[in-house]
Amino acid sequence: MPARLADRLNAGRQRRFIGRQAELQMFAEALANHESSFCVLFVHGPGGVGKSSLLGQFVHLCARHEVNACAIDARNIEAYPEAFLAALAMSMGLPAGASPVDAMLGRGGRHVLLIDTYERLAPLDDWLRDVLLPELPAGTIVVTAGRQPPAHAWRIDPGWQPLVRTLALRNLSPDEGRAYLAQRNIPEKERQTVLDFTHSYPLALSLVADLYDQRPNFHFRAEAASDIVKVLVEQLLQRVPGQVHQMALEACALVRVMTESLLAEMTGLENVNELFAWLRNLSFVDARPGGLFPHDLARDALVADLKWRNPDWYAELHRRARAYFMRRVEHGQSMEQQTALFDLVFLHRENPVVRPVFEWQASGRVLPGPMAAQDLPRLLDMVHRHEGAEARRHAEHWLAAQPEAAIVFRDAAGAPAGFALFLNMSALHAAELADDPALAAAATALQKTAPLRPGARVSYFRFWMAAGAYQQVSPIQSLIFINMVRHYLATPGLAYTLIPCADPEFWTPVFAYADLARLPDADFTSDGKHYGVFGHDWRAVPPLQWLELLGEREISMAPQVVQPPVAAERLLVLSQEEFDAAVAAALRGLARPDGLHDSALLRSRLVVQRAGAGSDDAERTAALRQLLLDTIEALHAAPKAIKLYRAIYHTYVQPAPTQEIAAELLDVPFSSYRRHLKSGIEQVAEMLWRREVGG
Repeated sequence: MPARLADRLNAGRQRRFIGRQAELQMFAEALANHESSFCVLFVHGPGGVGKSSLLGQFVHLCARHEVNACAIDARNIEAYPEAFLAALAMSMGLPAGASPVDAMLGRGGRHVLLIDTYERLAPLDDWLRDVLLPELPAGTIVVTAGRQPPAHAWRIDPGWQPLVRTLALRNLSPDEGRAYLAQRNIPEKERQTVLDFTHSYPLALSLVADLYDQRPNFHFRAEAASDIVKVLVEQLLQRVPGQVHQMALEACALVRVMTESLLAEMTGLENVNELFAWLRNLSFVDARPGGLFPHDLARDALVADLKWRNPDWYAELHRRARAYFMRRVEHGQSMEQQTALFDLVFLHRENPVVRPVFEWQASGRVLPGPMAAQDLPRLLDMVHRHEGAEARRHAEHWLAAQPEAAIVFRDAAGAPAGFALFLNMSALHAAELADDPALAAAATALQKTAPLRPGARVSYFRFWMAAGAYQQVSPIQSLIFINMVRHYLATPGLAYTLIPCADPEFWTPVFAYADLARLPDADFTSDGKHYGVFGHDWRAVPPLQWLELLGEREISMAPQVVQPPVAAERLLVLSQEEFDAAVAAALRGLARPDGLHDSALLRSRLVVQRAGAGSDDAERTAALRQLLLDTIEALHAAPKAIKLYRAIYHTYVQPAPTQEIAAELLDVPFSSYRRHLKSGIEQVAEMLWRREVGG
């Protein structure tokens, strides 16, 4: 049995400690070398990342190397020199009033001074650097552990520069996290769920493992871990200076990367320079060239806490971020647009449907490029390997017929790592469509369910794959999906898109969430392999409305739901013949109070756009009535159409009791009146049709 309780405690800590091998090796080498490469080691990281545990291991290494170690926890002392020296003397076992510096010099040998919670001693930082530490024996190593990296003065002093080492602690590796859970006897089948929630963050791992120790037959569910989230948030934040700081932190947790302009948009504040600087100095927030981002666990804990505590504010922040990114998608170019699309998709990362099928580590910095002539053999080999000889033949034909439809993703050496072919079906002849089973089936399905208007475009994503992963989840697959969205937004006259999948069952949940319908009639077989096809009618739900729909679905979905809870409000897609008939019927009902209530035009694009998204039946009826009156009035402005205007006006706007009386009012024969009326209706319908199909 250990001689003291302290020995038993230390033995337990030793058994539980996992990982940090590189850090331990570095410190052991410093102890073994009398003139180590550093004299001061700053260990820093967010609360709960394991700084104190690592300092405990350093103390253990000192004992193994027979080096004098004294440890101070700054939480237990006041931040003034006398209190620090008294605490140091006590840790060395000196009598009250004794000088710890003199004791070190007198004892000889090497000394290690370890200071935990160093941020509490910020007022003493200058004194320690300029007064106390220079007086210590030359071989002394000082280790501090705190939330912040060293102050700037340590890094610019030419004397201290070569003697200072900085060590930023982050999460354990996935393997280390798995080893810790195995050591804590967490059931193997549940370990991955715990790792997904904790991101191998030491405190989170420990909290979850404690639940298994305390509760018999416990099964971890991330959505029910509110107590753990509360502890994590408290550890990470400690205290926030004010309400605007809390708002800034919540906004930063929600988005992929935070910039000053985005922070101003989400907080509604004009000047956010100081707020942005405050975020940047937080221990769990890192900076990259594009902006700031919190560590994964901090992000997840903050978002989970906000959703639970204030779901309305979460939804508002989500909408503000979405509006900002959508403007950049609409008006940005190339890299800016692709990055904004990644930012939009990132807002859906918590969704249980989207999260498993998107590689969030794909940076968005890899841009697609056009196909070069030397790419063709490699792309064809890619198709042959994954889809077979028949598919290769079709790929060779389509890449030659529409080379501009191919986008290629390249590895670091410039070689194709994946590609997609966004084929323009509308530009193909019937014979070409018939030769490819995929396009033949698609053409038949579209003719049956979604007949196209003249000039409308159908894009068939005929081939899409990564060189190694094919259509499985991968960074290349994620980039392909992002560029599909770019295609939706940037292609004029796009009416329909179709996506074939070798494993349609796998993609069904996320495609349903993304409002892509399963189209069994468009399925096909090639090289003995069956492909399921998904599609979207962009005439019914246009791209910007689609982005809004996905945003609202994300806000409204509970974590357990895997099917879209909000049905898309679809526009009514009419052929020109059906549209003309609807206009004629609407004109006949124009003068009656309820004459437009069942008009097919109420769900047409031009009426919905005029009334506004989310408008009700009364608002759309009013919008349709005004639209008809404005269009009729436009006839009055055209000298050649004045006869047509008068015929329509006295028939539908201020109708005469009978058409015969209307002809008398116009002072024309009845046959001429009928001819003018017919031409006027056709003219109004034509003017409205151009607006319907032209936007």
